[in-house]
Amino acid sequence: MRKIPIIITSIVSIVIFFVACTKTETSAETNGVYPAVANMFGADIDLNNLANYAAQARPAYIVKDNTGNNPITNAKATLGRVLFYDKNLSIDNTISCSSCHKQAFAFSDTALISAGVAGGKTDRHSMRLVNERFAVESKFFWDERATSLENQTTQPIANHDEMGFSGQTGRANIAALLTKLQGVGYYNELFKFVYGDITVTEPRLQECLAQFVRSIQSFDSKYDVGRAALNNDRLPFPNFTTQENEGKDLFMTPPVFDASSNRIGGGLGCNACHNAPEFDIDPNTKNNGVIALAVGAGQDISVTRAPSLRDLVNNKGDLNTRLMHSGGIRDLATAVSHYGGFINDNRNLDNRLKPNGVNVQRLNLQQSEIAAVVAFLKTLAGTNVYTDKKWSTPFK
Repeated sequence: MRKIPIIITSIVSIVIFFVACTKTETSAETNGVYPAVANMFGADIDLNNLANYAAQARPAYIVKDNTGNNPITNAKATLGRVLFYDKNLSIDNTISCSSCHKQAFAFSDTALISAGVAGGKTDRHSMRLVNERFAVESKFFWDERATSLENQTTQPIANHDEMGFSGQTGRANIAALLTKLQGVGYYNELFKFVYGDITVTEPRLQECLAQFVRSIQSFDSKYDVGRAALNNDRLPFPNFTTQENEGKDLFMTPPVFDASSNRIGGGLGCNACHNAPEFDIDPNTKNNGVIALAVGAGQDISVTRAPSLRDLVNNKGDLNTRLMHSGGIRDLATAVSHYGGFINDNRNLDNRLKPNGVNVQRLNLQQSEIAAVVAFLKTLAGTNVYTDKKWSTPFK
């Protein structure tokens, strides 16, 4: 009979021990203790003091927004930042999203085509990711095969040549990646912090990566200073040079053609496809007459998307990256000249480049006009996007 109190005492002790453990774990979460996150990222990611992704200021004249039903939150964008820079997302731990989209180059790549896993390469030149949120167009990739940014984010991960979780030729598929990430301590803490549990799913990856990419914005350019002062693109900006204002007018003004599609007046009409003040691509555009493949012979006429024209160059005036999907144009003057008379006709050519329905446009550009438009395009360069810590790698 004396053994019973001892047993009861032992049971009570065990219960008290487990309650104490439970209280300790709960207390750690309540007090914001995340040891794996702290160990990996140090002070660079503080889950008790998140960077501002959700309430960033933007000019009143920026009204386009393709966020849809995935509004940015600081917590999910923070998790998206980690995912964006983490090489664990590739099959051999060598490639991250940031390998092809580098902050120093407006989240693009200076290489003609970007390197993937095991010698793989991207099919097209890597697109800049600045101001992806502030656009009418909601489809992604050069050929618009992704119906949303969320859908786009995991396609490179599942691509055999890019990040490798393809499920092809003996490689694991994306389900293996989910298991892999769920075995990483800092993801246990991050997913618990964001979602309330440690479960890693593809929709959650898509949600967070899309939020991080949509948070990348650039509205501190010389153009923005002038636009804020006048709130009218058609007036000369007081902070612009004469040449920059001339280039702006040429960009905004439609051309006047004769019957054979030769320009006889007006501007260049760039704004018809690259709409100010966001300078996003009109979703109704078709191919722009660049038909070359990035590598090899053949034609690529399915390309109908383009990134914003903001940050084509950095704030020093240096081109961030090769231009067009093929990466075949390496300076702004050549890019402008392309629309003046180097357009390749094809069955998917945008009708604005074929104004009479028969002949491809000939803008008959003067060198002074090319120089003026180039000068204007350089005013779209920001500063903060290249250095802001919240868009930089948290891995040190």
